[in-house]
Amino acid sequence: MPVAAIAPRLYVDSADVERVSRLLAARVVHGVTTNPTILERGGCSAAQIPELYARWEGEGAPEIFFQTWGGSAAEMLRNADAIRALGDRAAIKVPATAAGFAAASALVADGASVLVTAVYSVGQALAAASIGARYIAPYLGRLRDAGVDGDALIARMQEVCASSETNVLAASLRSADDIVSLRLVGVPYFTAAPDVLDALLQHDVSDSSAAEFEAAMGRIGA
Repeated sequence: MPVAAIAPRLYVDSADVERVSRLLAARVVHGVTTNPTILERGGCSAAQIPELYARWEGEGAPEIFFQTWGGSAAEMLRNADAIRALGDRAAIKVPATAAGFAAASALVADGASVLVTAVYSVGQALAAASIGARYIAPYLGRLRDAGVDGDALIARMQEVCASSETNVLAASLRSADDIVSLRLVGVPYFTAAPDVLDALLQHDVSDSSAAEFEAAMGRIGA
């Protein structure tokens, strides 16, 4: 599908429940993405995953991503089953490792919504598309940290996925400009921390214009 036919979509990448709830209430994000690191940073335990899912489902998130874990494909599949059992809005994140690809392929074949995460090469993106994963998540910030031109690499991932059912869901986005620059090369979906999403929505001139409008309404008797 041509990228022009795919509307851009934002997700919040966080386990900060209050900030996630605010963004869901505003209907500016399509869902919530997490991983074990994000859960740990948010002070959440694995035992709280069902509670998080229930809260975000109740707040209207159409998609809620949790990452499976384990040292083998079989372990990943067992843990993925527990995530899938949470409800129809649960999507499974699977790391882009040899065991992860085996698990992802089995999950796709069983009808699960799968995101192959921590994708760092065009070859991995191609492999994810070949098994029919719904999403891949390349990490822009971490690619740049490694001295790689992450923008160019993710643009190539988008090219190899463009004629498939697999969509690039860019992650590790550290500024609003990161989101805009990747959209301009065709990437449709983005997940970012609340601070980055807040920055995307805000501009100083917009704020000052809104203040002027409010003042004018006051002067004309509203």
